Amino acid sequence: MKKRLKINGIIIFIVMLLIVLFPTIFFRKELVGPLDEAMEVLGITFILLGQIIRVSARGYKSEHSQLGQALIQGGPYAFVRNPMYLGILLIGLGIVLIFFKWWVVAAFLLVFIIRYLLLIFKEEKKLSALFSVEYKEYQQAVPRILPSLKALFYRDIGEYLPLKWSWLKKEIGTLLAILFIVLLVESWKDIRAEGIKVYFKEAGFIAATIMLFICLVIYLNKRTENAS
Repeated sequence: MKKRLKINGIIIFIVMLLIVLFPTIFFRKELVGPLDEAMEVLGITFILLGQIIRVSARGYKSEHSQLGQALIQGGPYAFVRNPMYLGILLIGLGIVLIFFKWWVVAAFLLVFIIRYLLLIFKEEKKLSALFSVEYKEYQQAVPRILPSLKALFYRDIGEYLPLKWSWLKKEIGTLLAILFIVLLVESWKDIRAEGIKVYFKEAGFIAATIMLFICLVIYLNKRTENAS
């Protein structure tokens, strides 16, 4: 785990250094229009959804892992085999959509694939050795990182995203920090480009998106408590 965090830290440092040195290459121009507003709302949606998936996956795993002696196949792990990585993908993609040019989306996805697929393959090899036939059947039934359309449209989200307040409390600091920084920087850019009056209209859409996710968190929590 420490090695993984160290490598991720190095990658983040290099990326941040390049962005600081060459901002005009990476950042999207401050344009006023429906497309820019849509990208910002979509980005906030991805960030919030990614955080919910991470919290659900980490909390569910902590309660069902049995010190690594059990193959977890329920909750978010019935949705995709690697929900933690899916959460990271959505958070990163959301940030890119809000701030950066379109080509950066492709670059981010390429870096993510190279970095995390290698980790996934390594973990799959280990799980195959531990759980053999059971894990092979799990691989055939559940997609690796991108959910199936059937899971997205024909199943209640509460089935595969259990959520408890105790899980959320452990991650709330990270969630609020990311959201605060993103909103602060984006608000400053929008006010400078559009003016305060136009900004408030866009801020209303973002606030509505955040409220919808608060309602989603409440729903998931109540459904999890009722199922317990």
